[in-house]
Amino acid sequence: MGLSKLIKKLQREANRPVDRDCDQILQDAFANKQSDLIIRGKGEVHKILPDDLKGDRHQNFILRLHTGQTILVAHNIDVSPYIKGLKQGDRIDFSGEYEWNAQGGVLHWTHKDPRNNHPDGWLKHRGKYYE
Repeated sequence: MGLSKLIKKLQREANRPVDRDCDQILQDAFANKQSDLIIRGKGEVHKILPDDLKGDRHQNFILRLHTGQTILVAHNIDVSPYIKGLKQGDRIDFSGEYEWNAQGGVLHWTHKDPRNNHPDGWLKHRGKYYE
């Protein structure tokens, strides 16, 4: 691994909250109908949904957190690579923006912002980052 890749990896992992802290933050955000929350955590793929191919294209799936809460992941595949081979039961680490909805919430901005106006996000699947 080159030095620049190592530095990027360390920056992504810096100040990462403990999973239970993340899960509690997301439970509180759901209970309080809070949005625009930048969050890092992990969950298990609960269900693979059809890709949204209209407008900005998104790979969609449902993550289940340790608490049982589920969130929709809307991963922009016009900006970030598609996660090939994703299946139910896979573990996903994530960094993105949480938006409240009545079903548990949506995680988006799981990619770099090409305009550098928004904090970068990412997904990690089987050791590979998608950003």
